[in-house]
Amino acid sequence: MSNSIKYVGLDVSKSKIAVAVAEEGRQEARYWGTIVHTKEAVARLMQQLRTTEEITLNVCYEAGPTGYVLYRWLLEMDIHCTVVAPSLIPKRAGDRVKTDKRDALRLAQLFRAGELTPVYVPTPEDEALRDLVRAREDAKEDLNRHKQRLGKFLLRHQLTNAKGAKPGTFAYEEWLDTLRFSNECHRLTFEEYRQSIWETKERIKRYEQEIEKQAEISTQAPLIQAFQALRGVALITAATLSSEIANIARFPRPTSFMSYCGLVASEFSTGDSRRQGGITKAGNAHLRRVLVEAAWSYRHSPAIRRKLRDRIAGLPSEIQAIAWAAQHRLHKKYKSLMGKGKHKGCVTVAIARELAGFVWAIAKETERLQLQKAAG
Repeated sequence: MSNSIKYVGLDVSKSKIAVAVAEEGRQEARYWGTIVHTKEAVARLMQQLRTTEEITLNVCYEAGPTGYVLYRWLLEMDIHCTVVAPSLIPKRAGDRVKTDKRDALRLAQLFRAGELTPVYVPTPEDEALRDLVRAREDAKEDLNRHKQRLGKFLLRHQLTNAKGAKPGTFAYEEWLDTLRFSNECHRLTFEEYRQSIWETKERIKRYEQEIEKQAEISTQAPLIQAFQALRGVALITAATLSSEIANIARFPRPTSFMSYCGLVASEFSTGDSRRQGGITKAGNAHLRRVLVEAAWSYRHSPAIRRKLRDRIAGLPSEIQAIAWAAQHRLHKKYKSLMGKGKHKGCVTVAIARELAGFVWAIAKETERLQLQKAAG
């Protein structure tokens, strides 16, 4: 008997999985049913679908909040699995009905037709580092919210610092220490707002201490250290870049990495007309944010000062050369675009797009050096 392939579409939710199967050929996909979202139930399903050794199972499901645990379960069972990008799934015009059954059937049909786009699945170690970096980012957002709440509370009571000290400074904290409230509700509210700010700052410190540790011992450590050769890229930004990129081999060209960061121009062209708009903002928002933040550093003239000199000490000369070339090219482009009267925000995004190219070059060079070191 010749080998046959079954294409299995899984619509995954927190507690259950809807299953559909498409056989080779042109016949309609069939709905299998639902199973509970457990490893044991998934294993039983695979045994039922693979009735003979001649049957090969190709399984797919959408990337989502359930993560990649199901993908790793299937790999342990020696089942080929593809995690697909939800935003790139083709949709029928006018289709207004969405159910788990219809989604599973659609996945199986499109997977058989080769119309689905896979996403990169990080290793457990890379995913752990990414979760750590993103948790620190969440804590920073929490800190900003707590500060805003305290500021609005003070504004409602018309309390302002007469000396004009900025929030977050030592002088501002000393002024807060002098505030007193006769109403017990106001006093407790004020103290709890301040306590939440202090606790969040301590949480951020713990995250940063662990990130600093991982920058020395994790599998991404060489990449984190190499990225810090770039101006505007210190430890946290470098850790964000390396954890979100994970494997630079999935980007064959720098332009594909720029596109993944959502930093390329959108385009609406037809016939003889060609119109480009703002950046797409598609792909990875974490990468886009840190690249734009780092891009502001290139408004300054090229230089290697103390902090940057400490970061590049001991790095390979090839990495240092790429970072130095980035300083010259990006500063020159910044001055050129500003001279043409471009808005600062647009100029910074343009610099961030080219900075992504230098990030790609450093990652590729680091990969080459690591392979060379391992070989010899």
